[in-house]
Amino acid sequence: MIICGFEKFSMVDYADKICCTVFTGGCNFRCPFCHNGSLVIGDVAANRIDEGKVFDYLEKRRGLVDAVSVTGGEATLQPDLDVFFRRVRELGYLTKLDTNGLNPSVLERLLAENLLDYVAMDIKNSPEKYPLTTGLKSVDMDKINESMRLIKESETDGEFRTTLIEEFHTADDMREIADWVCGAKRYYIQNYKDSEGCIEHGYHPVPKSRAEEYLLMFKDKVRITGLRGFD
Repeated sequence: MIICGFEKFSMVDYADKICCTVFTGGCNFRCPFCHNGSLVIGDVAANRIDEGKVFDYLEKRRGLVDAVSVTGGEATLQPDLDVFFRRVRELGYLTKLDTNGLNPSVLERLLAENLLDYVAMDIKNSPEKYPLTTGLKSVDMDKINESMRLIKESETDGEFRTTLIEEFHTADDMREIADWVCGAKRYYIQNYKDSEGCIEHGYHPVPKSRAEEYLLMFKDKVRITGLRGFD
């Protein structure tokens, strides 16, 4: 697996768990506000980390760390992702996948093989604004919808989340997203921060007061909702 980053200790990537986070290289989106730009458009080969070093660490931390989260870039682009998760499971760790939902066949296989304990899928925007928000000319929304269906219907725990940006998200967009994710287990609105790693700069966060108003749109449609990253 192409690993380009490894955070050994995180208290925020897996709720109520001590987690290691593995960052894979490459992505099939080009979201201009992405904060992991080096994993999307950077020199992935030059930043590659030996997978053996990750497993050496996991071997030593058994019983001290609860879970391993695999994110990106887009992790489902890795052809041996299932092999990686299987090895993690054999070491006794919980597993979490972050995905953009554009590879539902991979997600379906991982769920069917019971290799995931938690799935987090980004909902970039309302359906008609997906190309604008992801930096592509077009997006296969059938694949996005299929991934959403798989997560909603799975017994595996999971969530949907949207990073709010002033230039991309309106109240109408959020109403559409609320209808779209209806029936989900969890939905979170995340704050945007312009960091050094962003692909493009100059975008702005949405004020917390407005994010709270948007969150009310999801109250009767999703079991658990919340804000993340707002002061």
